Amino acid sequence: MSLKISASVRTEQGQKMRTKTIIPAVVYGMGAPAASVALNHDEFVKLYAEAGEASLIDLLLGDKADGKVLIQDIAYDPVSDRIIHVDLRRIDMNKVMTATVELRFVGESPVIKAQGGTLMRSVEAVEVKCLPKDLVSHIDVDLTVLKTFDDVIKIKNLIVPAGITITSPHAEDLIAKATAALTEDEIKAMEQTAAPADLSKIETAGKKKEEEAAEPEPQGGSVQGKAEAGVKKEEKKEEKK
Repeated sequence: MSLKISASVRTEQGQKMRTKTIIPAVVYGMGAPAASVALNHDEFVKLYAEAGEASLIDLLLGDKADGKVLIQDIAYDPVSDRIIHVDLRRIDMNKVMTATVELRFVGESPVIKAQGGTLMRSVEAVEVKCLPKDLVSHIDVDLTVLKTFDDVIKIKNLIVPAGITITSPHAEDLIAKATAALTEDEIKAMEQTAAPADLSKIETAGKKKEEEAAEPEPQGGSVQGKAEAGVKKEEKKEEKK
């Protein structure tokens, strides 16, 4: 299915153009000068939900076709989370390109279905290179291969469409794994490990140290004091002689 987006040339700055119905955008790439355009907000939101960032889109500038583009970047308002700016990248259909492709997790792990547990997901998207004609919007991750808690799915296990090469993450990187549910003993052990420190014991220990520091020295004083006293006794004995 062909995806299309209509844009109009804008001459004003984005802040002045931005309204509830208009999103300022920039189109760039293929060595051509960047073009400032305006997009219809509702039309773009609907398109983005369908296309994501890895689907080629036919750009219509005014009434004329203006080549293929990818949604390269989107800026959001930090308060309202509304889209406030879009970058569209022109694509040369004859050159190898790079793109981010989403991983779509399909099916259900048999071991989790039978014994319970949790699906651990480590990667949500991959970087790929390919010719534009070979680009896909997503790559499926088949969870039905996780039949035991020892089974894992790595990047190298993905079934990748022809013409596409995954460049990142590494082939040995983990994507998904089924982990067993914690037992009651394991949960109790975690709770005990995370238990707060006993402040009364800390306070008591602190008081003991203060008391020890405040106690007078035992009769006879320190080792040095005893040694000095011994020397004085010896001196008196010598005088008597």
